[in-house]
Amino acid sequence: MVKINNIKIPDNEIRFIFSRSSGPGGQNVNKVNTKATVKFDIMASKALGLEQKERIRKRLSGRISRNGILTVSSDRFRSQQANRKDALDRLSRLLSEALRVKPKRKKTSIPKAAKERRLREKRHRGEIKKTRRKDYYFE
Repeated sequence: MVKINNIKIPDNEIRFIFSRSSGPGGQNVNKVNTKATVKFDIMASKALGLEQKERIRKRLSGRISRNGILTVSSDRFRSQQANRKDALDRLSRLLSEALRVKPKRKKTSIPKAAKERRLREKRHRGEIKKTRRKDYYFE
């Protein structure tokens, strides 16, 4: 079972596929299936609500297939078990990030003192540049 925020995704909704890894492992790489790929069918999931499914689909659109299956794989480690855990962790992080509700931005106005300071500095900078002109000293 994968736990994301307050949502628990049952094991039967997550499918693992193991294949030969291109990562570390020496000769072991050529004969043992250590790469772990997690497949999670978002639209068929009973653990997620309709709004959550839609949010995940929008935010992770580049990682989701046309069938609505999110695929995450890992081949960082030499053992299948470590790659399996890593893939689940990555899936959990991806989903929690996609489900995070971003706070609304509060509109703020620029303080009057800040506007005045900016204009004062702007005039001052203009005066400095004015003194650099050739014709300034001959007026």
